[in-house]
Amino acid sequence: MLKKLRREVIYLLVLRKIIPRLKRVNEVEDEIFPKQIAEHAKKTPKQVAVYFEDEKVTYQQLIFRANQYSHWFLKNGLKRGDVVALLMENRPEFLIVWIGITQIGGTVALINTNLKGHPLDHSLSISSAKHIIIGEEMVNNFHSVNDVIRENLQVWIEGKKVSSDYNNLNDTVLNNSKIFPNLDYEVTNNDVALYIYTSGTTGDPKAASISHKRLRLMPMTFIAAISPKKSDKIYNVLPLYHSAGGVVAVGIALTTGASLVLRRKFSVKEFWEDVDRYKVTIFQYIGELCRYLLNAPHNEYEKSHNLRIAAGNGLRPDIWDSFKKRFGIKKIVEFYGATEGTFSLINFDGKTGAIGRIPNYMKSTMNVEIVKFDIERGEPIRNKQGYCILCEYGEPGEALGKIDLDVGGFDGYVDKQATEKKILRNVFEEGDQWFQSGDLLSTDKDGYFYFIDRIGDTFRWKGENVATSEVAFAFSNIKGIKEANVYGVSIPGNDGKAGMAALVIDEDIDLKDLYFDLSKSLPSYAVPLMLRIKKQIEVTGTFKHRKVELVREGYDPSKVSDPIYIIDNQNKTYIDLNDEKFEKIKNEKVKF
Repeated sequence: MLKKLRREVIYLLVLRKIIPRLKRVNEVEDEIFPKQIAEHAKKTPKQVAVYFEDEKVTYQQLIFRANQYSHWFLKNGLKRGDVVALLMENRPEFLIVWIGITQIGGTVALINTNLKGHPLDHSLSISSAKHIIIGEEMVNNFHSVNDVIRENLQVWIEGKKVSSDYNNLNDTVLNNSKIFPNLDYEVTNNDVALYIYTSGTTGDPKAASISHKRLRLMPMTFIAAISPKKSDKIYNVLPLYHSAGGVVAVGIALTTGASLVLRRKFSVKEFWEDVDRYKVTIFQYIGELCRYLLNAPHNEYEKSHNLRIAAGNGLRPDIWDSFKKRFGIKKIVEFYGATEGTFSLINFDGKTGAIGRIPNYMKSTMNVEIVKFDIERGEPIRNKQGYCILCEYGEPGEALGKIDLDVGGFDGYVDKQATEKKILRNVFEEGDQWFQSGDLLSTDKDGYFYFIDRIGDTFRWKGENVATSEVAFAFSNIKGIKEANVYGVSIPGNDGKAGMAALVIDEDIDLKDLYFDLSKSLPSYAVPLMLRIKKQIEVTGTFKHRKVELVREGYDPSKVSDPIYIIDNQNKTYIDLNDEKFEKIKNEKVKF
């Protein structure tokens, strides 16, 4: 009873903070993200806004430098609504650039720093940018762009090493006024601030259109749940080109007057040294980072620190409590959401494994439903009347977010066809529209939501749905296995897809014991048929496992150099998959 009471009190207290903030966003349309930062520059000009390596940037310095980029934008004949592409690693200048451009109505396309060749060509092409700002460290990546795109871009290099082929941005910007330019218009919620790209794990990256309103809303729930103080220091190792690191973490810090501790890239080795050095109090995570830290050797600073809150998404249930206990972190704030989505969830009270909660008494005011989903057909199941069917408690289904047609619908992507593919119509009544998350979630009777799997990652074998997250969880409890990436592969003569796992191991594993452990913890249809041993698992820039390449490479031993093993149910073990065995599978002479 006390736990239930505590849960409701926490929920209602946070809700009490959110409602007036939400009301203000809707009523005060010109209080955009950069303007909130500028207010802190007026009130606390000497407060450090960003710590980066040995550099300290105060709020006043941040806004003065941003104003210089505003003047650069206008002097180059750019106008409200024009797009500038930004290709730069994490550092203060990244934030300064987009704050300066968006505060006067420009749009900044945040380009993934891992891209080269075709994906980079595609990202720049769909942005429609005529100018690109490139950090000196990213020039080699830009050299991979095709000639047609390069010829259509005016290139500006930020840094000390600038070849004569490109414009020197520093020389131009440093001479500009530090005072906000005179404008004959007001930038409001409706202006598009950023293009933030999807990770491109299932095809070319798509550019999500982020309005100033959306930019204000994205960190709002976190701020209500965390209540950051000006003395707080938020540690961010996530890429600034993505929403978690570039909007949520930045917003928690800079729109509240706190400090952002920025790092170029995540380092297991230096994480706790940084936390100690900067006296970090809040850490923005992606689940994989937590697992890396948990697998690392003991560090002298891992318990003697000021870190009180870890906030983020993707923290797996199997390491949740271990992570919290080992590092002495008092509060974990887990959330769920998509950059382009119409809804988000957040776990205010820290229940292990939950990605959020909507109490039953709030359900009618929220826009989230979970509907039955057909894995094989890749679409929601509909009843005789043609409408979607709600899932029962504990039943996995696709999460949908209602699109409010009264307030302008769904911003979606720059590519309108890609936007259209995410809209599901006539879901519960004629004419309604819902955003398809592409994720399988479940909920319980207390209103907690749980992540099951990405649609497309879940596969069907022997007539049963297999969630890759469930199988990965089974591997996580087995000694010697550091990491597991689970996916489905086609087997000639069989319907559906069979399970395969790419594994990273830190010691020799007994294949017979592995078979036993997996059979004990998984249903027979979910036990992987094949294993592939790799030195490392490829991830996206936001630390999500890449599966597309693994599925494409398959399990042909003549084409894959890594060791591959196949299940041997008769002897209850895994054995080498050799060319002879592969040919038998190919010719449908092996029964599974």
